[in-house]
Amino acid sequence: MRDAVFYTKKTLRIKGNLLDLSKPLVMGILNNTPDSFYDGGRYNNIKALCERAENMLSEGATFLDIGGYSTRPNAEDINEKEELNRVIPIVKELSKLFPQSNISVDTFRASVAKAAVSEGACMINDVSGGRLDSKMFETASELQVPYVLMHSRGTPQTMSKMTDYDNILEEILFYFQEKLSLLKELACKDIILDLGFGFAKTLEQNYFLLNNLTYFKVLNQPILAGVSRKSMIFKKLDINSSEALNGTTALNTLAVKQGAAILRVHDVKEAMEVIKLMS
Repeated sequence: MRDAVFYTKKTLRIKGNLLDLSKPLVMGILNNTPDSFYDGGRYNNIKALCERAENMLSEGATFLDIGGYSTRPNAEDINEKEELNRVIPIVKELSKLFPQSNISVDTFRASVAKAAVSEGACMINDVSGGRLDSKMFETASELQVPYVLMHSRGTPQTMSKMTDYDNILEEILFYFQEKLSLLKELACKDIILDLGFGFAKTLEQNYFLLNNLTYFKVLNQPILAGVSRKSMIFKKLDINSSEALNGTTALNTLAVKQGAAILRVHDVKEAMEVIKLMS
């Protein structure tokens, strides 16, 4: 497929403004979880989380992605109340401290998304693509905030065993087409696609997808790439996640070259440097 054939949406409506996506933007990952694969437990109180958020914003992050449910393989399954307790206080505090920031809530639960948006979040990042909560698409439509639609299978507890595909490009393309049709019927206008690196994919499948990111431009939606410090880097290099910044930078460079509109990262400064150099 030749990129020039397809028109990809270059703006995103958020908080009453239009964000320009002609140059990639950065989303900083802010997890309030004890067991995330990289930063679990590192920022375990509101003060530390807010300081981390301030640092990310100062380094150039356009979005802050707040998560309270770890989605690493075999992560602990927590209930809705616990997730709300982890997410809502930090969303409220960040909205108060940084009113101009764009806060995304990383959740597959419609109730958590709705509560977070009511407290100042302005984007939903759903790793399940609406599969794990039948009310999510309806909620995204009701809230009229940008929605990150990710490809995945199963749950964090089962996804590592669900990596069989006949044709992974065609199957993920069909998945997105089907979900986009449902979302557009509900009048959801701003949708971002995430191929779900590490979610129900083998190491080899992750790299195949990254090298074929432009295949999905036919869908005319901006693409978010989330490879930061993931096992596709540290397993291939035989290191651990704390040593995977250099590998993350290499793959973020490839993602930008392949047309990613948003880089979701733990390390904002380095991602911004990639974008500046690639521009």
